[in-house]
Amino acid sequence: MTVDVTEASFEQDVVVRSESVPVVADFWAEWCGPCLALGPVLESEIAAREGVVDLVKIDVDANPGLAQRFGVSGIPAVKAFRQGRVVSEFTGARPAAAVADFLDDLLAPPRADTRVEELRAAGELPDVLALLDAGDLERALEVIVTAIPTAAPEARERLRELAVALFERLGHEHPLAVAFRRRLAAALY
Repeated sequence: MTVDVTEASFEQDVVVRSESVPVVADFWAEWCGPCLALGPVLESEIAAREGVVDLVKIDVDANPGLAQRFGVSGIPAVKAFRQGRVVSEFTGARPAAAVADFLDDLLAPPRADTRVEELRAAGELPDVLALLDAGDLERALEVIVTAIPTAAPEARERLRELAVALFERLGHEHPLAVAFRRRLAAALY
């Protein structure tokens, strides 16, 4: 089922809903040919995933505030929301295979979860795992970034991948992600 979202219903239909299920927002307009081509592809690919992701349509002409809020400068613009924030996006019409890949990436377990489970299985970085399990993401990132300069090349790469995955979990604008992204770059170069 596709829901037409307005500025008035956006918080409930997208932000709140994305706390429990990913929501894909299709920013479009009636006069836009590529939008009309992409719409059925999105609907079909989302329907094939049987309720694990929702689709909403946002008419940019009727809801210019939402288009501006999310930096929509070209349409169709597709933005995927999780936990109330944009986690993935693309602009322009795409073939079904590309839309399927976009949705599969959205629905895949977060990279941070995968990396943490790999570390747990290998018995690596127990101090970082203990901090993550305790919910102390800041101290975990501190340990990761501090270890990078003296780590062997393969270990450096694993630490870098873990840090980047944790930044993704936080969201790229989160203050911790911003601060530690700078520190990570300095540690790597």
